[in-house]
Order: sequence, then C-alpha cells, then structure tokens
Amino acid sequence: MPEVRAGRPADLADVAAIQAVSPEAAQWPVADYLKYNFRVATDGARVVGFLVARHLAPGESEVLNLAVHPDWRRKGVARKLVEAWVRDSPGTIFLEVRESNTTALRTYKSLYFHQVAVRNGYYDSPPEAAIVLKFRSC
Repeated sequence: MPEVRAGRPADLADVAAIQAVSPEAAQWPVADYLKYNFRVATDGARVVGFLVARHLAPGESEVLNLAVHPDWRRKGVARKLVEAWVRDSPGTIFLEVRESNTTALRTYKSLYFHQVAVRNGYYDSPPEAAIVLKFRSC
C-alpha cells in the first residue's frame, strides 16, 4: 500500500502526469500546489496520487484537488490521502466534487462526508454542478 508524505518540487512532474490523465480533477498549474498543503501517495519512488488542501480558519479546511493515477484507482489510494488529511487537520473539512463523479462521491460518503449544497454550473469543460461535501471530526 502506498505511503503518504508531504509533496516536494521533485514530485511535480509526476503530479502533472496524473492530473493530465484525470479529466475529473481540477486542471491547475501544478507548481501552485507548493503554496498549499500538498500531499502525495507513493509506491516507493513513484507518485501514484496527490491531494492539495488549505486551511481556511482555525479548525476549518478544504480539499482543493485530489487525483490518483488510473493504474492505482480503486486500490484505496484516495482513501489513504483523505484519511491522512482528516487525521492531520481536525475540525471541519469541505470539498467539491463533480456531480457525475459517482466513484468519488461514494468514497467521500464512506469517509463520513455529507452533502451540504449543490453549486450549479461550478465546473467547466464540460459544464457541470458541484456537490459540496462537509466532514466534521470529533
């Protein structure tokens, strides 16, 4: 099972490649991820997934982007990345997910995220609503 660690500049090429084959993920300049809480899942030397988040206020954060390489999907990598963020960032966590990304929605709901809103027209390429999810740790 991959290990989760802090992302580094040397990881950006692998992250860009994962993002490029993940159209359901946000397509942002990967160098910007270094400005945030940037985590990667690795299987030894290779990055197989990543999570980018930020703190909004004390006890409140949001996941900005998360993607897993297609060869590693449905193997618990996204779950491990989210669980690491939840463990390290107690409080309330928000995120948005494409309405059509049913696999991600199932994963988040299994991690006790709950739907709190729908943002119509939130995503481009293609236009789509975002489901806003919230997690509250004890």
